[in-house]
Amino acid sequence: MVNAQAGSMQHTEGGTRWATAIASLMVGTAFFGLWFWLLLSCLGFQTAGASALGWRWIAAVFSVLGFSVALRCVWDFGWTGRGTPAPVAPPRKLVVVGYYRYARNPMYLGFFGGWAGLWVVFGHVNLPLISAVLAVVLCVALFVRLYEEPTLRKMFGAEYEEYCRNVRAWVPRLRAWQGRAASLETQRTLPTSS
Repeated sequence: MVNAQAGSMQHTEGGTRWATAIASLMVGTAFFGLWFWLLLSCLGFQTAGASALGWRWIAAVFSVLGFSVALRCVWDFGWTGRGTPAPVAPPRKLVVVGYYRYARNPMYLGFFGGWAGLWVVFGHVNLPLISAVLAVVLCVALFVRLYEEPTLRKMFGAEYEEYCRNVRAWVPRLRAWQGRAASLETQRTLPTSS
């Protein structure tokens, strides 16, 4: 009877994981879509023929990589953290898998990298616009420092403190952090052979 109950709990947990991962992707996609809609014209993006862009198309690779990192982080929020990137439905577990083993804010880093790549491909240089973008980046850094980090300290305590001691906020590590929480989560998410 115990095995039947354990199997039922695992089935329910798997269903919950899928639901939160999909909800997280929906929230992340809506967030990205909103920013694309708001910023494309504000940043002065212009479409031009491939010949007019020349070497700038190389930046599209960095843009795709940056947005891919951000979307993988959104997935990790749902699958591992059992929540979304939205503050109204935050992860219930500390996310220390994937890119979060290299930097504490890889979603932001990926998002910034993706936008920087798009700007190189489609944007135009303009000092007031560059100043505005730098102000937005500073506001995001302050939001992380003044709201997200204290909130995570309250939610996860010593586990988050250990994570902060080992993983920098904005400069990625060269090797993935293999902390206790990261090791436990990796063991829980790996398929077992039977």
